[in-house]
This record gives sequence, C-alpha cells and structure tokens, in this order.
Amino acid sequence: MRIAMLLTDGVFDTGLATMLDTFALANAFAGDASCFAITRVGVRKRVKTGQGLLVPLDPLPRRPPELVLVPALGAKSPAAIDVALASRELRDAGALLGEWSERGTKIAAACTATFLLAAAGLLEGKPATTTWWLAPTFRERFPAVKLDEAKMIVDAGSVVTAGAALAHLDLALWIVRRSSPAVARTTARHLTFDGRPSQGAFVMPDHLAHSDALVERFEAWARTHLAGFSIGAAA
Repeated sequence: MRIAMLLTDGVFDTGLATMLDTFALANAFAGDASCFAITRVGVRKRVKTGQGLLVPLDPLPRRPPELVLVPALGAKSPAAIDVALASRELRDAGALLGEWSERGTKIAAACTATFLLAAAGLLEGKPATTTWWLAPTFRERFPAVKLDEAKMIVDAGSVVTAGAALAHLDLALWIVRRSSPAVARTTARHLTFDGRPSQGAFVMPDHLAHSDALVERFEAWARTHLAGFSIGAAA
C-alpha cells in the first residue's frame, strides 16, 4: 500500500513517530519491506516538529497515493487551532487533501488534524471523531459533521478519523489490520498495545469545559466580577 504522511510545521512528534514505527514493524513481520510504502510529504521542503526536530520531506507523488495520513497539528487550544487553520501552509495542505480525495485517495487523520479535514470540507455530513477535549470547539466550528468524540476511530468510507494523542497508534494498527489481521496482532503484541474502541474512559469534563469558547468567556467575565453578580447580568 502506498501511504503518504502529510506533515505540517509543528507536527506532533509522538503521533508521527508512533505511526512510522508501527508500519516499519508491520513490514518486518510481513516479511515485505514494501507492504506499507511510506513517504513523508507536505507543502514545503521540510518541517520542524513540535519538539524542534527537522524532518526533510519527499517530493509529492506524481500519482495520488492510496492513503494519506495526517498526524496531529502543532496546536492544542481552540485559539491556536484557529490561527493554524488560517495559515497559508494549512490552507494549501487542505487544498491538496481535497484534490487527492477527488481522485479517489482515502484520507485519514488523528487528533487535531481532524480539524484540517473538516476545514477542507472532507467531513461535511459524515460521521467523525476528534480530540476529546476539543470536541465542543469542533462541534461549534463544524456543525455539519456528525461528531462522536467517544469513538477512537470512525471510518466514513472516503475518510477516517481517530481520537486524541495515542489514537495515532490505534489508527496505524487499524490500517495494518485491514491488510492483514495476523500481522496487526503480532505488531500490537510487540508494541505491548491493546486496542481501545472508545475514548470515553479518558474524558475529563472540566477539561472539556475549558475548550468551550462560551464557557471561557463566561469564566473570564466572572473572574472580573468576583464581588458578586447575577445570572441576568452575566447573560
């Protein structure tokens, strides 16, 4: 399978490394180094990861890849995600994803990269999941997406979305499993990893609240009116 990993500046190191290592192990256990042929691409010549590592990128393929994987963006808050999505790099990346999708490429993203897919219009009217703590923001920004943040992975046919952080590993193993369940099992055992169908056990309600723009505005207002206020005044 020809897989292109679309990287953007500030990419989440763990997500990138986890998926690369998973596919390398899967190739080793399959006895075929080309079982999952990975290229690292982007809209620039190289990117710097969130931890400052420089990653050189391969030229864009002449023909569309079979699958494109987008690891998490280098943005963790609603405000940072808005800034990132407005950048030239992510606008160009979204356009490239749209072009590949129209030509039959399956697109997959994990964690905050799901915001890029939604901004590119690839999740319109489709079921999806995202980073659990940013679910309120995602739902507010993209109301036409059928969001279910409790799920770890959602396959919507032409697009696949995965949840937060280490859901990158769930996504990589899901892809391997579609090719060979036996290789996926062996790879998962060597990674000492057990599949998780849901993010529900990891959700922290107070962190969800901090991702809600309306709640954030209310909390900021309340902190400046600690002497006392009425609900009517706050509204």
